[in-house]
Amino acid sequence: MGDVPVSLRNDSFQVVVLPHLEAAHSLARWLMRDDGAAEDVLQDTMVRALTYFESFKGINPRRWLLQIVRNVAYDSIKLSEATEQVLSANDEGESAGAIANLPSGDDDPETGLIKSRDRCHVRQLIAALPAELRETLVLRELEELSYKEIAEVTQTPIGTVMSRLWRARQMLVRVAAAHKG
Repeated sequence: MGDVPVSLRNDSFQVVVLPHLEAAHSLARWLMRDDGAAEDVLQDTMVRALTYFESFKGINPRRWLLQIVRNVAYDSIKLSEATEQVLSANDEGESAGAIANLPSGDDDPETGLIKSRDRCHVRQLIAALPAELRETLVLRELEELSYKEIAEVTQTPIGTVMSRLWRARQMLVRVAAAHKG
């Protein structure tokens, strides 16, 4: 099933695209940095994906869907605005943030609190990155796409992907070190 083009398998939209809905939602949240805007981007993405599904001839529906998310997100905000906006701790979606920050039952309360604060801090650091660095980091580290897949999603050369990923990681290290010291 993996290397056979979708058009030759006669699979439904539900079978081919919907399994990648969570990855699409995750990328939309990281790009938009606002849960409401991410929901709008995801809705527009699914409409476009459904509209163009008949003509989809690729072998990687996840990459195809993430590319649509990216295009819809960048259509809805200017890159310069996305770079300048920074999430404050209170602007993270309360319901999603509250659930993600619940301590594990395996940890004692102190360890759970430390882990929760660390996760929140890392999310804030990633959210503060410029959009092109943030999306590259999210696609690589959270969505686990290969460099080649990221290059195809972002429509940039692999060298640019590697450079952006290196720059994103360096910025995270510098900012994290500055906050500790």
